[in-house]
Amino acid sequence: MTEPVPIAVLGGSGAYHLLAGQALGREKGCEVVNTPYGPSAPIHHFSSERRDFLFLSRHGETDYSLTASFVNYRANIHALKQCGVERIISWSGPGIINTAFKPGDFVVPHDIIDETRNRETTFFKDTGIGFIRMNQPFCPQIASALHDTLHLSGLPHHEQAVYACTEGPRLETPAEIRKLRILGADLVGMTLAPEAFLAREMEMCYTPFCYLTNYAEGVKPREFKKGELFEGMQTEEERKQVTAAIQKFPQLINSVFENLQGVQRTCDCPEAMRRYKDKGMLP
Repeated sequence: MTEPVPIAVLGGSGAYHLLAGQALGREKGCEVVNTPYGPSAPIHHFSSERRDFLFLSRHGETDYSLTASFVNYRANIHALKQCGVERIISWSGPGIINTAFKPGDFVVPHDIIDETRNRETTFFKDTGIGFIRMNQPFCPQIASALHDTLHLSGLPHHEQAVYACTEGPRLETPAEIRKLRILGADLVGMTLAPEAFLAREMEMCYTPFCYLTNYAEGVKPREFKKGELFEGMQTEEERKQVTAAIQKFPQLINSVFENLQGVQRTCDCPEAMRRYKDKGMLP
């Protein structure tokens, strides 16, 4: 990118096509950024009179071509940092463990349980760096802007949830879902870890913005239906509710951009690595 762009959206292919098609700005350019961890996914630069923002699709832009287990999270986050990004809104569609939630609802998670096993989780492998607090794993300032947007929208939403991130690519077993419920998880997905932790190491603000897709395995009785999306874990009515929620994303994200426009970062995210900088271990 020729100039720093302070805000980015991380999502999937569907989110990209929605953003590109709903006048949040013209696409100014697209590039793959080379990083010490390999090339990033393509980064799209959208520009309007009001603002610029970047969009990166984790899983591919024309189809779900890369599952969460195999995303190069380090390259993607490092590339956004190179582009000058300070704030990341992470768009994802987890499943439901807590039945107080339903498909099509919007949720702003406040905490995370990392159940991944095989992913590179830090930029500081084999060093003495990276012992940082996670008392608030997601940026409260972005979360506040998301809460304000959802309140004004009148759409069904929840301001808190614990998101459990599993390894995948397979979905979870009923016993695993029962375990996650005991641990306090409300939602289950595969995308937020280590993405959130890597963003914190880069001192970037990061908050997930979720739409709920289906009940997790064993939460509601569902027959196996061959060849269908999620093999029958979603009813036709639930599918319609989820589709309607996805269509709301561009207007919601535009409102969040408005809420954050010109607002200085007063959260602790930009100071996550201060101790290592003071010691001269980081620039």
